[in-house]
Amino acid sequence: MTPRLLLLLASTLPLAAALACGNEAVKEDEPIGRPPTEAERLAPRDTTLDDLRNPRRRAPGPALTPQTAPASVAAAPPATAAPPASAAPPASIAVAPPATTAAPPATAAAPPVSVAVKPASAAVKTGDELGDYATFDDIPRGTPSEHPHHFVGEEHLTNIRKLTEGGQNAEAYFSPNGKLLVFQSTRDGLACDQIFTMKVDGSGQAQASTGQGVTTCGYWLPDNRRILFSSTHAAAPACPPRPDFRKYGGYVWRVDPNYEIYTAQPGGKGLKPLTESPGYDAEATISPKGDRIVFTSTRDGDLELYSMKLDGSDVKRLTNTPGYDGGAFFDRTGKRIVFRAYHPKTPAELAEYQRLLKEDVVKPSVMEIYVMNADGTDVKQVTDFGAASFAPFFHPDGKRIIFSSNLHDPKGRDFDLYLINIDGSGLERLTFNPTFDAFPMFSPNGKQLIFASNRSNAQEGDTHVFIADWKD
Repeated sequence: MTPRLLLLLASTLPLAAALACGNEAVKEDEPIGRPPTEAERLAPRDTTLDDLRNPRRRAPGPALTPQTAPASVAAAPPATAAPPASAAPPASIAVAPPATTAAPPATAAAPPVSVAVKPASAAVKTGDELGDYATFDDIPRGTPSEHPHHFVGEEHLTNIRKLTEGGQNAEAYFSPNGKLLVFQSTRDGLACDQIFTMKVDGSGQAQASTGQGVTTCGYWLPDNRRILFSSTHAAAPACPPRPDFRKYGGYVWRVDPNYEIYTAQPGGKGLKPLTESPGYDAEATISPKGDRIVFTSTRDGDLELYSMKLDGSDVKRLTNTPGYDGGAFFDRTGKRIVFRAYHPKTPAELAEYQRLLKEDVVKPSVMEIYVMNADGTDVKQVTDFGAASFAPFFHPDGKRIIFSSNLHDPKGRDFDLYLINIDGSGLERLTFNPTFDAFPMFSPNGKQLIFASNRSNAQEGDTHVFIADWKD
């Protein structure tokens, strides 16, 4: 998947900031999200731990909105999209006094959200310990807990282990049997990402791609013996140049038209191309049913989602709305797909998006999470935060989605993991590392979570792969 994370140091904090497969470094002090609203600036300061876990928790109601394009915006071929339904902004939570009840609703039409608020004197169990702090606002940002690699508030993650050491390591994904991982890394003198494999305990790390060009978005085939990834090596053996952020007035992702999708054995043997079309082909993942690949491509002039058989045949276009649709994953049944998207809302936004795309770059400052059927029907919007939300993956129950977002950070630099119901309700914050957590994936048995993070770095600016036991 391009764009994805490579990392740049901010003035005082190491930040990985990439937002999907295949990105470039993040410009120093370049905000990825939107500025704080007036309501956020005036929010009460006695925020509790429940508010920390559930920032901007949305009221239940008609949260899902159909995927649409503005009436005045012409959709990319071959299909046109319906006009958009207006989406309500995320609800801000007014904190009630201890031992009282819920926050007011986001709108007059929506019922109130019940937010359980612990009394200041209540004891908080391991993984959530407030210690001498009465509220979250009193806790120093990113307070480590007593457990390795763990922060206060991360009650769903236990036994966190660091699997990589040194360099940029991200986008680790489980094999179908749950015993192996594939990930991308810039390490040991490499100038750009290559694909690696390892066992789930971090042992046996080995390069799996050619070592030429730049690679992204590794994934395991159903046989647990071959991997899928995208690479530019057929066009040129060198790493492609990164975009000049000064030219574009800020942070951009490069969607390299030389990316093609390949399969190979771990170690790089038996390399076979699945796509050989003009334009960008990347961000490929595979259905647990073992029958289809979903991927992003510019073959029709826009960044749209497609599916194909495992041998590269029977290509079908799934999305048709102008904008960037990508980063897709199937649910466990193979019947639904979750993805992240940026859909321009005005003619001016569309013109700017198309201008940048002609130069093979996009600006990822606003992305939302969507779901649809595996055949591309019944597209619905899940989030409406106006932030950079990406890297979605279905929870094992199929009713919730885990994803990464900077929605809580007015500067747009801090990314954490969140969990949300597929109808857009029940937002819950999962991680509290003050730099970068992203690319989550549940193990096939649902008992573990793999993710990439800047936490516990020996070298400032490194990004590493972590695995944790999951606690619902």
